[in-house]
Amino acid sequence: MNKLNKKYLVIEGNIGTGKSTLAKMISKDVDARLVMETFADNPFLPKFYDDQERYAFPLELSFLAERYKQLKKDFDTGDLFHEMTIADYHFFKSLIFAAKTLPEDEYRLYRQIFDIIYSMTPIPDLYIYLHRPIDILLKQIEKRGRIYEKSINGEYLKNLQNGYFQFFKEHPELPVLVVNLEDLNFETDEQVYNTLINLIGNDYQKGITRINLMTLLG
Repeated sequence: MNKLNKKYLVIEGNIGTGKSTLAKMISKDVDARLVMETFADNPFLPKFYDDQERYAFPLELSFLAERYKQLKKDFDTGDLFHEMTIADYHFFKSLIFAAKTLPEDEYRLYRQIFDIIYSMTPIPDLYIYLHRPIDILLKQIEKRGRIYEKSINGEYLKNLQNGYFQFFKEHPELPVLVVNLEDLNFETDEQVYNTLINLIGNDYQKGITRINLMTLLG
């Protein structure tokens, strides 16, 4: 049963926030179809972290094509067994990362391609942005030990965070729930997880709603 009363839910966040973990947990709990980003299979990603200037444009184009291909396949194909779809990314993520990695001339070309495709992508019933302080993200990235993430620094994460917030401001048609998790662990703390589920199940107006989970829990 779709106890969250949503058809399409997106869970996003900066690198290391736990968005994929939460998407998996919720999809299992409510028996939803799960759409996961296949970034680990991108051959340009390790090369990009070694030489960003050289590989940024092919990386962003490959992500753009793959994300659109995946969304089109999942939403064009009917699913008789699941009432709800949960994704751990939204298509506009492509634009946020491209804006931070591409030089101006390449970004202008990329933006033209993006705008054409974005108009054909589905809008979620609720977009959840998981927020954690940069120092906590860096610890989480180090803990999971992905070789190609070793060069990620605080400035890079800060730029991505600012890119997300800027996009939210520019697109008031999206219902966005920003949840500040601090260092709370929804994977091991049942109270934290259940509180998140209750928040997601609420109805929200278009625009940005901000909630500090640590304050909410007291």
